[in-house]
Amino acid sequence: MSIVKINAITVPADSGDELAKRFAARAGAVDNQDGFEGFELLQPTDERNTWLVITRWRDEESFEAWKSSKAFGHGHSQEGGEGAPAQKPVGMSAELWSYKVSGGSAGNTASA
Repeated sequence: MSIVKINAITVPADSGDELAKRFAARAGAVDNQDGFEGFELLQPTDERNTWLVITRWRDEESFEAWKSSKAFGHGHSQEGGEGAPAQKPVGMSAELWSYKVSGGSAGNTASA
């Protein structure tokens, strides 16, 4: 049964675009990690300033292996690439939430 990890990142009101840009620059970086099943970055559509990073994993062991990997360390460092200056963190705070899938529906995926 899949597990879901949600990183709730609170950012200043004017920093959401930068957060999205940084995630876009790393798109696909975790795709080949064993046990990784998917990723979504959710932008708030109301007055909130908390973005959600949702990842789905085969099991807890797969997630923990990724957290211990060089790829995780590289993707979460604040170092600039290719001689660029270090990047300042975008988020003011972050919280990691963990869930297991206990039900749901695939929905109607047929196209008209």
